[in-house]
Amino acid sequence: MAAAGLSLSLLLVVLAVAAGRAAAQDYDFFYLVLQWPGSYCDTKQSCCYPKSGKPAADFGIHGLWPNRDDGSYPQNCSPDNAFNPSKVSDLLSSLRAKWPTLACPSGDGLKFWGHEWEKHGTCAANVFDEHGYFQAALRLGDQLGVLAALTSNGVNPDGGYYTLSQIKGAISQGTGFEPYVECNRDEAGNSQLYQLYFCVDAAGDSFVECPVLPSGRPCGNRIEFPAF
Repeated sequence: MAAAGLSLSLLLVVLAVAAGRAAAQDYDFFYLVLQWPGSYCDTKQSCCYPKSGKPAADFGIHGLWPNRDDGSYPQNCSPDNAFNPSKVSDLLSSLRAKWPTLACPSGDGLKFWGHEWEKHGTCAANVFDEHGYFQAALRLGDQLGVLAALTSNGVNPDGGYYTLSQIKGAISQGTGFEPYVECNRDEAGNSQLYQLYFCVDAAGDSFVECPVLPSGRPCGNRIEFPAF
């Protein structure tokens, strides 16, 4: 009887460990989402530059989001693990430059980064602590060089219009990966290049072909690339 009780205890321990491991990675890949600031600002809502000044005219990071192959995603996985700016003190200048906030009222970025960490980053605690999460997103963004890929193929942020295939083709040629392209609308209702979704493996190391596409706002075939 004692042996049976011991076996049951061991089984419960094994099951608990397995459940803990399963809960530790409740996602299959990441979306690295990049945003064109000109399109964020060129809407009825408009934008506010951060307190550090107008960001560079380049694609900024929106977030690094864990996602599942079925299209769903985890969120707010560790309410006790709040964003702590002191943990990324050495990254703040890079975050201001490459992950700027454009929300109103004008801010210093801490609210934006805190939201991204608490909603998305905490769900990848199996591979990233807070510092590692932001460092990985910055590194991945630097690897792509999206704006250079576009401009070198004649797709320029000058208020001109391009087809979806032109945009995807330029980025694919320059980066090796085809993004999902999300558009928004300017005040006149024109479709404009807004966000790009790239897929990253579950370890947060390397870009991969996307297993599933997001449900972002679709684009027409006449897409404005506004200046910023």
